[in-house]
Amino acid sequence: MTDRDNALISLLGSIYPGWRYEQIFLPGLPRWWAHRLGRITAAQHAAGARGSVGRTTPERLAAALAVHTGILHRVRH
Repeated sequence: MTDRDNALISLLGSIYPGWRYEQIFLPGLPRWWAHRLGRITAAQHAAGARGSVGRTTPERLAAALAVHTGILHRVRH
């Protein structure tokens, strides 16, 4: 992982805590991943929240995490 990649993951972690971040280099799969450290309730899952989110760029991952954060805050139980 490059210094830029490490900086981006660190930035994502500071903006969106409660997730574990990683890069995966497998053909055909998203490269950037976030895995929720806490549990997702059935209501949150039904509203669209997921335990893991993968996207092709860190910017797209940040956008997806913003959506998930909204779901997690809006649907608490």
